[in-house]
Amino acid sequence: MALSKSSLKSKIEAELVKGGIVITGEHAQASVLAQAIANAVVDEITQNAEANVTGGSSAGKHRII
Repeated sequence: MALSKSSLKSKIEAELVKGGIVITGEHAQASVLAQAIANAVVDEITQNAEANVTGGSSAGKHRII
């Protein structure tokens, strides 16, 4: 399954709501924060993730795309 910024944002928002944080309303900024976090996490993973394969014919470091 590919990473999705919108899916991660929804999960972050759900956790914020479970913690009692209001994410809707005229002055609520939690959704903006959730989107920023989701964007940063997905970008970091897609740009820098590597898998370390320790054995077999595919041994070595491989980028995760």
